[in-house]
Amino acid sequence: MNFYVATLFPEQVTSYLNTSITGRAIAKGAISLECIQMRDYAPNTYGRVDDTIYGGGTGMMIRCEPVYGAYEKACELAGEKPYTVYMSPKGSVFDEKKAHELASHKNLLIICGHYEGIDARVTDMVCDEEISIGDYVLTGGETAAIVVLDAVARLVPGVLPNEEAYTSESHTGNLLEAPQYTMPAEWNGVTVPEILRNGNDALIGEYNRAAALCDTLKRRPDLFDKEVVSEEDWEKMLAFEKGL
Repeated sequence: MNFYVATLFPEQVTSYLNTSITGRAIAKGAISLECIQMRDYAPNTYGRVDDTIYGGGTGMMIRCEPVYGAYEKACELAGEKPYTVYMSPKGSVFDEKKAHELASHKNLLIICGHYEGIDARVTDMVCDEEISIGDYVLTGGETAAIVVLDAVARLVPGVLPNEEAYTSESHTGNLLEAPQYTMPAEWNGVTVPEILRNGNDALIGEYNRAAALCDTLKRRPDLFDKEVVSEEDWEKMLAFEKGL
């Protein structure tokens, strides 16, 4: 999968994505990353990309020309129009379902705003959708773009060791992931549940579902309400809470 990012600060994006799991995925060709500097398409010789806002208001806004120039460059590099997303606090809130949708595209372009945002004429023209990572405002779209790219990249074949690495995670369905543990079996007087150490996959699966249901009910009742919970599930949740 090919990622393109239209940004004023490419080093913010590359410094993160060129490390760790995503960095290894780029090195072996599972994904590619191309940051396009919007200043290269400024309508002047000194690289200024912003201007005052019509109708008043504080701050400056990114003009159409640098954004459209970066978009055209991404189209050229991709050999087609990439699926294009504008990171905006006004967009639909990003979640795991959206990550899977974005991962279905061969080419993905993310446009990062800055200052007071981007002239709506160009985003309306080139963007397929606007996405937000939460109901708050950041100083720039790069941080939000990194979050989206990281979540999407891990769904691309070849990025993680196997499919189970992401199909059993929190938010893949309606449940949070059950609590997990590693060595040593006992630490600070707290012992890993015996059932997780006995090697019985069927019992471990039942235990983890009960643990996930209980955890989701406590932490995210909104997600729990979406899950189909059987009478047997409730019985096992009760047993789990009692430590049986």
